[in-house]
Amino acid sequence: MAKIVMYFRDSCPYCRRAESLFIKKGMTDIEKLYPDDDEALRSEMVERSGRTTVPQIFIDGTHVGGCDDVLSLDRRGKLDPLLAA
Repeated sequence: MAKIVMYFRDSCPYCRRAESLFIKKGMTDIEKLYPDDDEALRSEMVERSGRTTVPQIFIDGTHVGGCDDVLSLDRRGKLDPLLAA
């Protein structure tokens, strides 16, 4: 099973939507990192993803983008193979 890491904010609807998609697909072990209160973690997120917004999602260490990117991968049938790896 793939390892999912999400830079996350509890109040973010996009974070929740992406999390819901993963849970629907049986991926319940999601590592959530909270960059809002940790400047070092926020810098790490920006360095790794090149983006400043949450969520930023990594599957097995590969940046796949934010919520819209993951939803697009799912619509195109490309998310399930990443999760099965």
